[in-house]
Amino acid sequence: MELQQRPEPVAKALPDEGLAQLRRDLERAVSRVCPPALANRREDLVQTAMIRVVELQRREPDRSRLSPAYLYRVAYTALIDEMRSLDRRREVALEEVEAMPRQPTTPGDPERSAGAAQIGRAVRDCLQRLVQDRRLAVTLYLQGHTIPEAAELLAWDGKRTENLVYRGLSGLRACLATKGFQP
Repeated sequence: MELQQRPEPVAKALPDEGLAQLRRDLERAVSRVCPPALANRREDLVQTAMIRVVELQRREPDRSRLSPAYLYRVAYTALIDEMRSLDRRREVALEEVEAMPRQPTTPGDPERSAGAAQIGRAVRDCLQRLVQDRRLAVTLYLQGHTIPEAAELLAWDGKRTENLVYRGLSGLRACLATKGFQP
């Protein structure tokens, strides 16, 4: 009687050490791409990225080395997908923006704190006056996104996004100037 060998599983499980190292690498990648507004979602983003990488390794078992650039790209796409799903779940009215917590300032300097609050109100008011497409583009730009990132997030053409950002910033400056604020 001839013994038959069992076929090996299609994907071997990564050793615990490998998973721990992969998780650390993905945590670094997610922390590089995650904006401060989504800091509370970082753990979810790491989990999503882990699932994607493990699935890739299950489908392609011969792919053992994952470059840092690939892990960064996985983290970035997980972030984009999360942002899109958040946008689909709810829209935030501009009135709700005022209820959001303010940026912390030095607790011992009430003058600076009052000035920062006044500037924040002026910027929100001026942003509210912009046309919606310009407001979206400028808001992403002011949050630290580059124009290509904003274009990708908004699913717009790069040139259109660039024009909306620069025209929106011009309108924002003009509005702030009428309120007595000069950049």
